[in-house]
Amino acid sequence: MSTCTTASQDLTEPLAGTAATASTWLLIEQPGPWGVKALTSSHLDPELGRALEAAAEGTGVRVALIRRPGRHADFHATTRRHVYVAHTIPGNTWLRGTTTESPQDLLALDFAALGAGDHRGFGTPHKGAPLALVCTNGKRDRCCALLGRPLATDLAASGQDGIWEVTHLGGHRFSPTLLVLPYGYAYGRADAAHVKDTLDAVRAGRITTDGCRGNSAWERPGQAAELAVRTSAGIDDAGVLTVVGTEATTPGQGALWEVTVTHTDGRRWHVTVSQSASLPPRPESCGAALGTPARMDVLTVDEIAPAVTGPFSESG
Repeated sequence: MSTCTTASQDLTEPLAGTAATASTWLLIEQPGPWGVKALTSSHLDPELGRALEAAAEGTGVRVALIRRPGRHADFHATTRRHVYVAHTIPGNTWLRGTTTESPQDLLALDFAALGAGDHRGFGTPHKGAPLALVCTNGKRDRCCALLGRPLATDLAASGQDGIWEVTHLGGHRFSPTLLVLPYGYAYGRADAAHVKDTLDAVRAGRITTDGCRGNSAWERPGQAAELAVRTSAGIDDAGVLTVVGTEATTPGQGALWEVTVTHTDGRRWHVTVSQSASLPPRPESCGAALGTPARMDVLTVDEIAPAVTGPFSESG
């Protein structure tokens, strides 16, 4: 059976630079079935869903629903829900959680502050295992159900903590897809063994680049550039690389991006990323018309030598 995932794999479409972009994630537990647009087509009050979307717009906050892996009975019972907020910008990465019986109270959050990395005392710091959010919304794309749901179930059954199903991470054609918090790296074409290795690394403060789509903190050229620096320089420490500059030297789909990446130890890299249309056309989602999604290819990774200063910096 041909699906958007098999087409993407057959065409060897690269994963780097394809993660959804968000500086901050707001995750609300919502049991039961989800529709195509889950915030307004689940047992969450649709008016609340629309209000949350409006409050988050333009703030850098992305709102998604989560639920425990397993069967999802169609019930409307009021339950205490988990809520998580995670900020993914290196240097100020945090993950905080709470529970609530009244998700309407979330409208009182300062979304602009959350997007900027100020949690304003929301909840308490998350002390448990890293969160692995597996996209399973089959109403949005069948691959997310066919591939994502078994992965989430297998991970939970194996005793892995922190496993949740999530409504939408983008990139159905890379299913199974997942987001790992607190650091905000997204992965595609994942299997259980790969996810376990990824979570083991996160517990040790490291990032695995195998199957990685990028850090959601950055725009897509920055995602590809940061991963390329990690790979070329052999850097796996979490939270040490920051994208400090992204400039398009040519506009449009065929853009060249000049990206600057810095390390907390003072090192800097200049990365050139080519943005082009993926050819031949392929379905970006099952049942959708053929499209040419943007792809990011890293052309060069050059470490920038530090400027020489002091009394011996000039000749003569």
